[in-house]
Amino acid sequence: MNDMPLDMSPEMAALKTRLKATWMAGDYGRFAKYLEPGALEFLKRLAVAPGTRMLDVACGAGQIALPAARAGVRVTGIDIAANLIEQARAGARAEALDIRFDEGDAEALAFDDASFDLVVSLIGAMFAPRPERVAAELVRVCRPGGRIVMANWTPEGFIGQMFKTIGKHVPPSPLMPSPLLWGSEAAVRERLRERVADLTLTKRQYPFAYPFLPADVVTFFRTWYGPTHKAFAALDEAGQAALQRDLQQLFEQNNRATDGSTRLDSEYLEVVATRAG
Repeated sequence: MNDMPLDMSPEMAALKTRLKATWMAGDYGRFAKYLEPGALEFLKRLAVAPGTRMLDVACGAGQIALPAARAGVRVTGIDIAANLIEQARAGARAEALDIRFDEGDAEALAFDDASFDLVVSLIGAMFAPRPERVAAELVRVCRPGGRIVMANWTPEGFIGQMFKTIGKHVPPSPLMPSPLLWGSEAAVRERLRERVADLTLTKRQYPFAYPFLPADVVTFFRTWYGPTHKAFAALDEAGQAALQRDLQQLFEQNNRATDGSTRLDSEYLEVVATRAG
């Protein structure tokens, strides 16, 4: 089990507290309903065999943990947001699924070395502030020969551009590197190369589809998605109007739909690594 001290500065401790509050804001479980098709595509590609010991890092409300457990996978999920862990547990109880969900930190996983056959994070661990610790932990808890799989937004993709747009209005903390570096092939190779025996990086597209106009999608993000919710809350009325306008323009420019709905794709980097023996 990891007894690595978190030995963080008061500033880093305060940042991590703010990050936890960010992911507990809004309602990611509700927000993620429209993301289910892409999550299931990701899970299907993993081809996880029944009986596999799988750790879902930053599991949210169980978007891939629940369907994996339905297929006979032995799932454990952790997330920094306590309210999402409660949602995930409620979902497991409703289906009588045997899943362990715990509040936890991707930088200090509370599991013994080599505890899992598969360690996965779908758009989650990339947001932890100290990526070197995350990389070390994802590998540490995976057994030799097991897989570490991530999906991370790229800087160039739609969601990457959305975060850059938000950053122009609400500058990110200087204490942490951009989460979007996890979507950079060079950064991922640097972080994992000495820890894994094999590494495959593939750029893919994540589908977004909403039955309402881009302006309403921005409102949906503003209401239910923690980072957007917190960004708007940090601005005065004029600042909120400016951010709303810029985000709406971004969604409209990328929208492929012409029927009053919103359909677009966002590029992500799929990381598939094998832990060295």
